[in-house]
Amino acid sequence: MRVQATSAAVCPDCGTRLEGGFSRNLGRCMICLLRVGFDDAEEPDETLSAPVKDRLGIYRIERRDDGTHWELGHGAMGVTYRAVDTSLKRPVALKLIDSEWAKRGAEARVRFMREARTAASLRHPNVATVYHFGIREENGQCFCAMELVEGETLEMLVRRTGPLDALTTIDIALQVSSALAAAEKQGLVHRDLKPANLMLVAAAPDANDSSPGKAEKAETVVKVIDFGVAKALVEKPDAMGLTHGGFVGTPAFASPEQFTDAQVEVRSDIYSLGATLWYVLTGHRPFEGATIEQIRASQRSRALPIEQLKAAHVPSRLISLLVSMLAPEPGARPGVRALTLQLQDCRAQILDRWKATRRLALAAGLIGIAAAAFALFPRWHNRAMSQNTAPANISEKSIAVLPFDNLSDDQANAYFAVGIQDEILTSLARVADLKVISRTSVMQYTTGAERNLREIGKQLGVAHLLEGSVQRAAKRVRVNAQLIEARTDAHLWAQTYDRDLADVFAIQSEIAKTIAEQLQAKLSLTEKAAIEQRPTADLAAFDLYTRAKMLRQTNSRVLGTNNRLQAVGLLNQAVALDPTFLLAWCELAITHDLLYFLDHDHTATRLALAEAAVQTALRLRPNQGEAHLALAHHLYQGYLDYDRARAELAIAQRTLPNDPFIFVVAGIMDRRQGRWAESTRNLERVIELDPRNSYAFQNLSFNYQDLRRYADMAAVLDRALAIAPKDVHMRVERALVDLDWRADSRPLHTTIEAILVEDPGAAATLANHWLVLALCERDPVAAAQALVALSDNTFGPEVIPLYRPFGEGVVARVRGDAAAVRAAFTIARVQQEEATRAQPDYAPALCALGLIDAGLGRKEEALREGRRAVELLPVARDSLGGADMIQGFAIICAWIGEKDLALQQLAISAQIPGGVTYGQLKLHPFWDPLRGDPRFEKIVASLAPK
Repeated sequence: MRVQATSAAVCPDCGTRLEGGFSRNLGRCMICLLRVGFDDAEEPDETLSAPVKDRLGIYRIERRDDGTHWELGHGAMGVTYRAVDTSLKRPVALKLIDSEWAKRGAEARVRFMREARTAASLRHPNVATVYHFGIREENGQCFCAMELVEGETLEMLVRRTGPLDALTTIDIALQVSSALAAAEKQGLVHRDLKPANLMLVAAAPDANDSSPGKAEKAETVVKVIDFGVAKALVEKPDAMGLTHGGFVGTPAFASPEQFTDAQVEVRSDIYSLGATLWYVLTGHRPFEGATIEQIRASQRSRALPIEQLKAAHVPSRLISLLVSMLAPEPGARPGVRALTLQLQDCRAQILDRWKATRRLALAAGLIGIAAAAFALFPRWHNRAMSQNTAPANISEKSIAVLPFDNLSDDQANAYFAVGIQDEILTSLARVADLKVISRTSVMQYTTGAERNLREIGKQLGVAHLLEGSVQRAAKRVRVNAQLIEARTDAHLWAQTYDRDLADVFAIQSEIAKTIAEQLQAKLSLTEKAAIEQRPTADLAAFDLYTRAKMLRQTNSRVLGTNNRLQAVGLLNQAVALDPTFLLAWCELAITHDLLYFLDHDHTATRLALAEAAVQTALRLRPNQGEAHLALAHHLYQGYLDYDRARAELAIAQRTLPNDPFIFVVAGIMDRRQGRWAESTRNLERVIELDPRNSYAFQNLSFNYQDLRRYADMAAVLDRALAIAPKDVHMRVERALVDLDWRADSRPLHTTIEAILVEDPGAAATLANHWLVLALCERDPVAAAQALVALSDNTFGPEVIPLYRPFGEGVVARVRGDAAAVRAAFTIARVQQEEATRAQPDYAPALCALGLIDAGLGRKEEALREGRRAVELLPVARDSLGGADMIQGFAIICAWIGEKDLALQQLAISAQIPGGVTYGQLKLHPFWDPLRGDPRFEKIVASLAPK
């Protein structure tokens, strides 16, 4: 619905006057005849230029000053005219559908009206409203009347001004994605989304706004036109439709599935939007071609020309998003909601950088003023500097509760002291007006050695510290507590409590309330009641709970499963002693879910145990934050139900504002949904609340690893190593950066060698990465040693359970020992088949079975199992687990000789977060069957460090 303000002989697309070198008989300028995306896939049908009557029912087509009908647009589906609704006296855009289409018969016309009614029901600020669909009685020609949008198309804007900046493009995309979200709810797919079908209605920009992209951003309203028209014309509901011999849609912006009989849904429109944004940012189409066949071939065989985006200085995060939108497989593209969130993240990043630049410029201007003020007012400066004030970034209402001394004669009471400290910390953490550092970060400051409280305050970023001691004897308990100002070591408050053992929880409540009062924190009635609530009346149950919690929080791939199983045993004892012990039920639910999610006990029995525990917690105290946190964790790890889990997290956060586990769960869910900016923000919040927990840094580093942002990953791991320089996991993860990034195995080799010299007992902890290193270096001796150390633990991707017999089979493949390969994989198959029977719809288990069958040459079984794994866990449902399934399927296909399919899957894996890395493809024997194929080498080169 393009509108021209002039009535002179002009090109109806771009407004160029048809004179000089242009022929009036053509009806368009030469540029628009070769327009972007060649709207007409075939030669224009003569029926489009047939005589047009002035009236269609209540609609009268307007004429220009020269007497010709006022044509607004001309495409493969028909011609659009400016018209007037004579009944309501309003202007409309009237599209006359190609009259050749009417020859399809009554059934086609009935379908047209059915689809038209659906399209007409769509009402959205970013969609041009469809007022009326109708059929001419005399000849069966269909038409539709739409809102007349007075503006220009996005295509015309780009032609007029050149490519747009990233911020403007994102704001346009956000409006279109909002329209797509509304359409998806009604089951509508546009099928012809392109720059020419996006109208821009621009208002005057804010004169006071100097931010980037101001000319076209919030002041521009985007209107999507022709919604539903393409589907109404499709011959079959789920097939590629043709109008008069032409392609429904615009080939250069159409998704791969539009060229086939595949079902078309909203992700097809997302692909088209990605192609549109590419054009808007670069002035080029992502896949060139003069015919449908050429474009289709280009989509299949050519890599995206990323260099076009880089030349246009498109931010890397937006480049990654465009690549995901243009993924060949619909499941690898983001959904509408995920797309909107990622666009918002990209926009926030650009604005943050712009604001930072503005601040720097402002600061530079203020330096001179500050210098003059310093010279004029030296006494004021000295007085201000002498004041004992806290650094601006450390809140006066911040505190860390350090480990309490156990002064009991019986050292078995150590857990009791830990529990008291933890309860005080937990009570304080309920106060929203306080910043309270997590237990994990404070536990390293154990008692015994002299503590430098000033340094601890700096490291934790707090203004206050709480120290204490616990002495338990018979049925009495003595608790001493003292509040200290971290900057000065000054004691602000101290108190000793000597009471019956049964009063211990009343003591911790009193201490927490007193500390909140000392820090002048606002304490709501709800927070006060929560602090006063006893966790349990049974101290033995409390001791079991404390032990279990410490076991569960051990971060170790080797020890993790055993620790979690031990924790379940302790917690079952705790709830048997006190069936009303809510915190123990919550901890039990979380531990069962971890066994289900992380330890490959993906059985209905394990899930039911978690469900029972969390429901018991909710029945006991339906308003308790811990119960809702446990439910959120259960919904995520048990069902990947992200929306309901987020709703429960929001409830939990109201009463647990300082609990880092809330942000851990949120950050990991964001990561699995591809919401990278939100995930990073949540994981940074974890570090703020738990600043000395090296695993919080490692968790954040995984974001950068999945995004292949290796420099950022290395920087985060360096922060972790500054906290825990001897940590084996951190040292190995840091060395792995070079392997994935540059295909350089030397740092990992040196690191593992050094750790084994320092501590031979660390071999089991290292076994997974040691085996990967040995395979990449083709070192059979080291591989054999790593397999011995691996014992019964898994190796490879954490999502896919691969055990020692499979590793032995891979090592035998590298050696070329066919008999050993068959023997090892046969043992592996018996083991894995049993696991798969217990969890038949568990994608990782199926993928592992497919890999084993591929190693045994069981081609059909391997293909079936690999495909099923990808179907069960698509990227759209779990971006990381889905990426592992695609990678696993690619290996399966490579091993059984299905090179084309392997390379197709590998091309997808190379473009999505969490997919294959340069180092893996360059070094790992998994990919040996593909080496030498130019297509494989091209994928490897695309991942090489730039």
